[in-house]
Amino acid sequence: MSGTPKSALPAGKYFYDDLFVGAFFRTGRITVTETHIITFAGMSGDFFDVHMDDEFARDQGFPGRIAHGLLGLCLVDGLKNRAEAQLQAVASLGWKEWSFKAPIVAGDSIGATISVEEMRLTSTGERGIVHLSFEVRNQEGVIVQSGRNALLMRRNMKE
Repeated sequence: MSGTPKSALPAGKYFYDDLFVGAFFRTGRITVTETHIITFAGMSGDFFDVHMDDEFARDQGFPGRIAHGLLGLCLVDGLKNRAEAQLQAVASLGWKEWSFKAPIVAGDSIGATISVEEMRLTSTGERGIVHLSFEVRNQEGVIVQSGRNALLMRRNMKE
């Protein structure tokens, strides 16, 4: 949200009640390999030429074959789950407004900045829903993907 002060979360475990709009954290990085791309193609069944054929990809204006956009999203979700700031989540409720802004190629190292954009309690108040924004950058600082994720989170309700 524009105008919301930003504040970095230090390493630790965070329940819904520990978060606030404007809090953010950075993930570690992962280097995308050809093995990632080929394995993801096999798992997803997406053998589209731009992911499997360097010549085809170059003919389309890319430097060579590119990683699947959803592979990038999957890797970033894994980075979120391994970050030093550990969100005490129950489940992902959905991804939206996810954009593939620039290609990810084998050898790229990606990482994300994840920010708390919105928060609300569930109707029972027993859990919280947090809307996170993701900005995914490669090793050159280029934004390659961005989007939002709704996360159902545990509360730290002390008796």
